[in-house]
Amino acid sequence: MCAASFLAVLHAFSGTGLFGETYGPGTPTVLALHGWRRDHSDFDATLKEPDELPAVGVDLPGFGATPAPGAPWGSRQYADALLPLVEEMAVPVVVLGHSFGGRVAVELAGAHPEVVRGLVLTGVPLFRPVGARRKSPLEFRLARRLARAGLLSETRMERYRQRYGSADYRAATGVMREVLVRLLAEQYDEVLSMIACPVELVWGDDDAVAPLAVAERALETLGPKANLVVCRAAGHLTPLSVPGELRSAIERVSGARR
Repeated sequence: MCAASFLAVLHAFSGTGLFGETYGPGTPTVLALHGWRRDHSDFDATLKEPDELPAVGVDLPGFGATPAPGAPWGSRQYADALLPLVEEMAVPVVVLGHSFGGRVAVELAGAHPEVVRGLVLTGVPLFRPVGARRKSPLEFRLARRLARAGLLSETRMERYRQRYGSADYRAATGVMREVLVRLLAEQYDEVLSMIACPVELVWGDDDAVAPLAVAERALETLGPKANLVVCRAAGHLTPLSVPGELRSAIERVSGARR
């Protein structure tokens, strides 16, 4: 499955254009998908301790060692790009998804249920928190209208983006900024209703990016196939703060009957 090594740690997965790391002995049974502006190494503690699971941690396109996509993909396109890799694993697999990676994991399970045994989702912004929707500042909206009309240069428009955009938006460039905008417009109610496999939700009660209310709504939407574990005093970066909880969730969903 691994065509070449990269810096003695990363691997190029044959025919996929993806880089990442393999863990443990044998054919991988777990696929780990990281968050926005992160990479596969976030899952090292979860996948290596107390012993290594047979798993793959992948750098999603545009992050880590994997090049950005050639077009502004949404979560579904990211999920489809993983299929050649998943098909070389011990299908069906358990998919662990943090934040952005969880969006992709949900799309993979919804569109290709035959390859997913179970999901572990953590800190995934599947729903917009109540009260989070707000208009952009008036100055930015006026600048955007002027730019669309050709009355404001791209250089000046970028200054407005840097002033008013989120940290993720300011950090993104080129096609990845377009990817981010597309992701933020996505809705997951329908795809969540399609998921048939067991789902473990592992959430920090202090997550400011995907608040606990998001997990509670996901639990209600998914029904009895889902289980919610709340991690006290944990924030958004659960792969770093509570790797043991994620490992336990993988073990639970691996043993669950489909």
